[in-house]
Amino acid sequence: MSVNSASTCTYTWSTYRWPAASARTPARCPVEQQPSRRVRPIRGLAARVMDFARLAAGAGLAASLSLAAANVRAESDEPQVGRAAPEFAVKDSTGTTRHLSEFRGKPVVLEWTNADCPYTRKHYTSGNMQSVQGLAQKSGVVWLSVISSAPGKQGFVNGPAADALTQSRGAAPTAVLLDPSGTMGRLYHARTTPHMFVIDKDGTLQYMGGIDSIATADAGDIPKAEPYLKEAMLAVVEHRPVAHAVTKPYGCSVKY
Repeated sequence: MSVNSASTCTYTWSTYRWPAASARTPARCPVEQQPSRRVRPIRGLAARVMDFARLAAGAGLAASLSLAAANVRAESDEPQVGRAAPEFAVKDSTGTTRHLSEFRGKPVVLEWTNADCPYTRKHYTSGNMQSVQGLAQKSGVVWLSVISSAPGKQGFVNGPAADALTQSRGAAPTAVLLDPSGTMGRLYHARTTPHMFVIDKDGTLQYMGGIDSIATADAGDIPKAEPYLKEAMLAVVEHRPVAHAVTKPYGCSVKY
């Protein structure tokens, strides 16, 4: 293709590239007579890097949104005070399958426990846990101790060992539920041993959290602590509002 402005000014070019200087005649043309250069848009490394960065940013945003959605779902699945407590079907230490619904009409306390955890030992060696269990028994409250330790993990026991442990500690649960798969523990989002829940006679969750207000493994702190669980349990028995319906649980992590 050629553009001729005058016999003394002729420029020849290929569609995409200018020819070598030797192919141009004459060497200079007036600017207004020079054709526009059409250059092939050659994408360089920088442009490709920018494209990759945009794609990566998009993927990262998608992953972040997915994670956020998963967290929202997890939080929405967590038990909520004032709502129905999750139903469960778990075998106890005698091999009997227990359901929450079978205790309808009575308040229920759920206690996640691990005999090898120092925070659990704090409340058993001092007799504090047995004292609250005895009060529950006198008040017509069902007390279910739950062991969610997986086989091979700290605190795991079979049925006979669980019963022997109950006897040796002088404990007084209504039953000990064995949850080696962690199904019930995850259903309730149990995080620590101990982790306590109080359910009213209609199956509504009224309390979840710690046994008391001082998060140590020192039994000497028990008399100084506010007994959250005991207060919540008595409030439910007496049909009063629970003063501290949700508190932070403390102890060893549940060994799922």
